[in-house]
Amino acid sequence: MESLAVAAEFWRGKRVVVTGHTGFKGSWLVTWLKQLGAEVTGVALAPNTSPALFELLDLETKVEHRVVDICNATEVQQVIRAANPDVLFHLAAQPLVIDSYQRPLLTMATNVMGTAHVLDAARQCRALKAAIVITTDKVYRPDPNGARHLETDHLGGHDPYSASKACTELLVDSFRASFFSVPNSPEIATVRAGNVIGGGDFAENRLVPDICRAWASNSQVIIRQPKAIRPWQHVLDALHAYLLLAQSLCQSKGFGRAWNIGPAADDMWPVGDIVAYMQTLWNGAKGMKIEPMEYHENPSLLLNSDAIAQAMGWRPVWDLPQALENTTRWYQLWADGLDVKDLTNCQIEQFMKDACHS
Repeated sequence: MESLAVAAEFWRGKRVVVTGHTGFKGSWLVTWLKQLGAEVTGVALAPNTSPALFELLDLETKVEHRVVDICNATEVQQVIRAANPDVLFHLAAQPLVIDSYQRPLLTMATNVMGTAHVLDAARQCRALKAAIVITTDKVYRPDPNGARHLETDHLGGHDPYSASKACTELLVDSFRASFFSVPNSPEIATVRAGNVIGGGDFAENRLVPDICRAWASNSQVIIRQPKAIRPWQHVLDALHAYLLLAQSLCQSKGFGRAWNIGPAADDMWPVGDIVAYMQTLWNGAKGMKIEPMEYHENPSLLLNSDAIAQAMGWRPVWDLPQALENTTRWYQLWADGLDVKDLTNCQIEQFMKDACHS
């Protein structure tokens, strides 16, 4: 199928709610939506990293910025119903595996009940046409053979984070059947994205931020599992799928389901290869040091994204080397103390040009 394109004429003037807009992925999404001319209301806690991409890009001045804990049902109802969005992207979450071991109840409360609060508010918004809930590639029960997961595979979750996101998938499916199945109701989909990389992620215990922090401070990066394989992709490739999916949900039926969003099969590299490639890009990189893992992590996690490719023509635009090159360039600019706003916007513009020719 011919690939769809992100259409500025579709997004111009659209009212969009983004939960989790102060996070890494949310900040990139808000920036792109503003380029497209959307009117954005953000619902999230204040940024929890220092520095934070949201602050580096001065996004508080560019969106309706509402500081709300999604565990607070009353506030979530008030803000989302007042925004009355055409499209809702739900990204707010406790997103880290290691944090979920340390704070399992908070992880469950945020990722499961927080999502319930958002969906309950969404079903009362008369203008809403589409809602997209972001889960994770980790919702699947691990395959002992390391096969690429299909959307029909069994859900699972060894760690509390993965289990919470598998629960979220079931929750969304229930809301879809119970409240979003009558005629003219909004379409709702979930997206199981791979491991996203890109400039501006400053979270702890994530591979690329850990690499860039370490090398920016002239230190070795500590690696837990150098042979682990993950579906790495640039954040803009994931967001590209979200935007195309939202357009499809608004324009026709049949897209309200779960979708995998991952890289091409030959772009799923082990951690050690990621470090080695970035070392060729970073001047003065200090390499890596391996330390034993304290927590369980799946050695291999791969996604099959054929369904969305066949349904709407989505495919990765930047291969993994391009993703790593653009990511490393962003962090080096930041490490040199330069303003990253122009580079962030230029990378979005370049991505859109590349998408038109892919």
